[in-house]
Amino acid sequence: MAITRLTEAERDRALADLPRWILSEDGLAIERTLIFADFAQAFGFMARVAIVAEKADHHPEWFNVYNRVEIRLTTHDAGGLSTRDLALAGAIDSFGV
Repeated sequence: MAITRLTEAERDRALADLPRWILSEDGLAIERTLIFADFAQAFGFMARVAIVAEKADHHPEWFNVYNRVEIRLTTHDAGGLSTRDLALAGAIDSFGV
């Protein structure tokens, strides 16, 4: 079954439940930047996300420099945001960071 892109209304409702995430400039993704005490904590966080992402078969676009991790979630097959992105964002938020 094909993964469908969220409508603008669905996206806006979902973002209300994900206050730490912002809509990307192009409106096709959600983004979040996290700052940690050091590289080890940032890398440990990324490892935790990687396990969840692999199980969900949905992988983030991300960038790491020292203690900063920038995450972008989008579903390329859907051409924008899907429920897969919302689920991964929620899982990331559940880590308490």
